[in-house]
Amino acid sequence: MPILRNLRVTLEMIKWEHSIFALPFALCGAMLAASGLPTAHQLLWIVVAMLAARSAAMAFNRLADVAIDAANPRTSTRALPAGHLSPAFVTTFVIVSCALFILAALQLNRLTLWLSPVALAVLLLYSYTKRFTRWSHLGLGLALGLAPSAAWVAVRGTLDPRIVVLTAAVTLWAGGFDVLYACQDFEHDRAAGLYSLPQSVGIPAAFIAARVMHLAMLALLVWFGLLFEFKVIGWLGIAAVALLLAYEHSLVSPRDLRKLNAAFFTMNGVIATVFLAFVAADLWIRF
Repeated sequence: MPILRNLRVTLEMIKWEHSIFALPFALCGAMLAASGLPTAHQLLWIVVAMLAARSAAMAFNRLADVAIDAANPRTSTRALPAGHLSPAFVTTFVIVSCALFILAALQLNRLTLWLSPVALAVLLLYSYTKRFTRWSHLGLGLALGLAPSAAWVAVRGTLDPRIVVLTAAVTLWAGGFDVLYACQDFEHDRAAGLYSLPQSVGIPAAFIAARVMHLAMLALLVWFGLLFEFKVIGWLGIAAVALLLAYEHSLVSPRDLRKLNAAFFTMNGVIATVFLAFVAADLWIRF
């Protein structure tokens, strides 16, 4: 029973339900690679790999940041600094999650297995980037952005440059919303000597940077749609993403961060899911 309790607290700590951020983009990559639906075997192990990878990354982040979280009033009640979980248990959870990720890669194809250590390195080492660069947000973005390219490799066993455009778009999308999220730790990061874009350039300039990233993300999605010859419904999906991003930015401002959680968690899950739905519909019409 203590193990089950610890597992429940760990899943709450890493907010496993937020896997919805990257998983829809992985499924987009898988469906585009298959020109429709991948096999049940491929879908199963892609989902397992995604959930395991995110679980490992988030739990490792909590381990790496335990001292930082303890010093920050906003995060001091998290499970590790509050003593609800032991570092040993969370370390075991990370190791098991990494092993499950490699097992999933093994079930897919040889290239996914060979690349699995590279993916894990990106996912885990991101946690340290805030210690030396203001662009750590793009490290997080890349960790999520790998999803569509990884899923493409899982289905095809090769990498197509076209899917890398979606990886770049997701990287900027996630990096942009992480810039906004970091605004709430502006004072703490400056006092603790941690690096972030808000800490380095100020909150108003950070908002501008996030908006530029999201505009660049939309430009990449347009390029992506051209590369994959989207039909009308695919272009409607990109238009829907643009409208949702605009709404997301309307929820917060440099002077009012009260709705940041709604903008960060709720809206980004909606954006990813909506994009998947339109891409799936576009493929269904064509094939």
